[in-house]
Amino acid sequence: MSHVDFRVAEQPHIVVDTDVCRSCTTKTCVHACPANLFVPTAEGGILFNYEQCFECGTCYLMCDGGDAISWSYPDGGQGVVFRHG
Repeated sequence: MSHVDFRVAEQPHIVVDTDVCRSCTTKTCVHACPANLFVPTAEGGILFNYEQCFECGTCYLMCDGGDAISWSYPDGGQGVVFRHG
């Protein structure tokens, strides 16, 4: 993580439909996200923080919730920046 910077955009590049997440029984995004940005709530929903996203798209690809996750790349100049050591 010492070689990663995050340029946080005002608008999230990932939007999670928590209403759809409540009916999901697997919560695959919680286990699949390498940055641990998805947290299940006691009510069965999901809390999500896009600010330290690696932009890998794993959550979008693994989602079992029927389009619960809308994913796109952040606007140019925003998002994750990997630096050489």
